[in-house]
Amino acid sequence: MTDLQPATLLHWLIVQKDWTFEDAAHEFEVTAERAGISATMSPRHLGRMARAETRGRSPSAPTRRVLRLLFNRSVDELLSPPPSDLTDATGGNTGLGDEVDMAAERARAFGERSRSRLTDEAMEQIQDEVRSLATDYPQRPVLQLLPSLIKVQGDLMDLIETPQQHPMHLRRLYFLTAVTSGLVAKSSHDLGRAPAAMTHARTALLCAEQAGHDGLRAWINGLESLFSYWSGRPRDAVRYAQRGAEFAERAGSTVAVWLPASEARAWAALGRTDETKAAIGRAESALDGAQPDDLDDLGGLCTFSRSRQLYYAADALAWLPTAGADAERYGEAAVAAYAAHDDDWAFGDEAGAMSDLAVARIQRQELDGAVEAVRPVLDLPPEQRIHGIASSVERVHGALISSGIRSADAVELQDEIEFFRRAALPATEQ
Repeated sequence: MTDLQPATLLHWLIVQKDWTFEDAAHEFEVTAERAGISATMSPRHLGRMARAETRGRSPSAPTRRVLRLLFNRSVDELLSPPPSDLTDATGGNTGLGDEVDMAAERARAFGERSRSRLTDEAMEQIQDEVRSLATDYPQRPVLQLLPSLIKVQGDLMDLIETPQQHPMHLRRLYFLTAVTSGLVAKSSHDLGRAPAAMTHARTALLCAEQAGHDGLRAWINGLESLFSYWSGRPRDAVRYAQRGAEFAERAGSTVAVWLPASEARAWAALGRTDETKAAIGRAESALDGAQPDDLDDLGGLCTFSRSRQLYYAADALAWLPTAGADAERYGEAAVAAYAAHDDDWAFGDEAGAMSDLAVARIQRQELDGAVEAVRPVLDLPPEQRIHGIASSVERVHGALISSGIRSADAVELQDEIEFFRRAALPATEQ
């Protein structure tokens, strides 16, 4: 390179520093990183600039700032022919002066990034959106909410990937992204998309780890247990519930109720009576001592109420032939609780409790009572016939067949259930 006649001051300075274009491009990258400027430079492009082969095309503003810091000259000077007297072409503002310029550039870049960060008000607005979705989820058809859920999840991920976010906001963004990803996972499950549900749950768990939130970690393990239970994998459901137990204990929130309640019905599906009743007892004890946290404050699917605890107990005991009376008692209590509390009403859990009540009544040959219990479920519109509800109604169908009841009313109920399944959300058949 030293044999070439410099076409620009930039070229001459590179030669004086005994750099190749590769060396100069590397120094450019180092300077940009130190100053916090988003700019890159290839050796080929730098060489074209130095040889005045890019005339008429002005470098970008970030590139101009880095070149100024690196060579202590404006870009206009650097791209001009070198002066005839080059004795002072390297400039006199070296050493400490360069450090002062670098510090000033870092301060300027920091100021620019700070202006693009989320404000506290914007952060509150995002949290309100997530709270609304969490609250609405148990009460509205999933297909109505899914577009908003996907949009908010994508917006949150974009905000996390923006490097300018304030550190105090970043952890909260991970928290809200974990919650939203959990809700998208639940949507996937409700539509019968089990692999997608587990993928979103794993993403949610990664975000929960970044947020450093024990209650959130346990909540996601609870979702994984729920997905496994309704997918016919009760041993996995037990495993996920137990995996989150340590996090739930440290959190001390209502998630400490959800995990043993989930474990109970998984044990029941495996026919393990003692383990089922022990887990129900742990859930009831945890409910008495639960202290709501910021996850509970979001409401809806993010908290575990007394109504849900009653439903889960009924759902567990309905599996056990010898626990029919207890299943009916819990089922009646859950249905009554949902009817009395609009704030934590959930159409899916209420339908599950009604179905469990029907199963318990079929077990004692009380067909009229079973029909009365399951009738509101069979009347649900197709857009509310999510995977869990369809599976609960299928359990009523199975109990009816096993009961030996062969009356015309029993046949009619079987036909209604089969029609319900055919008219459920299409994805639940997959």
